[in-house]
Amino acid sequence: MTTSTPATEIASNGARPEPRRYRGFRFPIAKWSFFSFCSLSYFFLLSPLVIVIGASLHRGTRYTVVKFPPEGISLYWFTQIPQSHWDALALSFGLATLASALACLVGIPAALGLVRSNIPLKGLFSSIFRAPLQIPSIVTGVAFLQMYYVFGDLTGIYINGTFFGLLLGHLFVGIPFVVGTVGAVLQRFDTRLEEAALSLGASRITTFRRITLPVIMPGVYAGGLYAFMVSFGDVPISIFLSAPGFTTFPVELFYGMENDFNPAVLASSTLVILFSLGLLLLMQRIVGLENLLRSGGGAG
Repeated sequence: MTTSTPATEIASNGARPEPRRYRGFRFPIAKWSFFSFCSLSYFFLLSPLVIVIGASLHRGTRYTVVKFPPEGISLYWFTQIPQSHWDALALSFGLATLASALACLVGIPAALGLVRSNIPLKGLFSSIFRAPLQIPSIVTGVAFLQMYYVFGDLTGIYINGTFFGLLLGHLFVGIPFVVGTVGAVLQRFDTRLEEAALSLGASRITTFRRITLPVIMPGVYAGGLYAFMVSFGDVPISIFLSAPGFTTFPVELFYGMENDFNPAVLASSTLVILFSLGLLLLMQRIVGLENLLRSGGGAG
């Protein structure tokens, strides 16, 4: 009596026998572990937003702590948002928009120079452009405030507590994001496209406008979006460079929570959350979040 072995089965049938599968043990555990991990991650990230939005809909006319779940649904506190919040929101939106636009104007040529050029000490310049990401924001705020005081003592012009002073501080922390994202795209850029355009008679400006810029636009969008979000949500820098009656929205909320809790703060925060979600949906429609995330790989 002969016994079959895996070797004889391969020789007789010409095919390797299918390995045994432990269907009831390994695969479900891996699948449900991954599902549980993702669910907990989403819960950890989204639960604060859900609590803020839910508490802002509480029907009570006055309460001193966050009420969640809300006891009834009402939009009362959305009608009680003080004018100072709207003014601060307009200031933050304008400041973040201008800071992100200027960061793109500075960051695009800087990224081109760092990736394409062979200048001496290129590594040092690259480290300088990344330095704002390594410095704590509160240190940046104190440094800018001291610099403004020194500049004011020398020239008599004090720019702390002004829009221009805030803009410089936010631009300082926004440029590295544009440099990083655009530089990441340029690292994968096929320079033969530019060479083909130049060989066909296009000028360098036309080549940049028609070939280079459209290819690197996902990186520009990503860097501009990062710079906008960092500027819009900044507290440590803005709290040093703002002035009474001239504060950004996050600083206004910080003072409101520190001095006396007002439920209208939750309503203001809900509007910002909805605005941020709308901005992400808009960017998804324009360029796609996958392109933003892939372009943002070089931001750090």
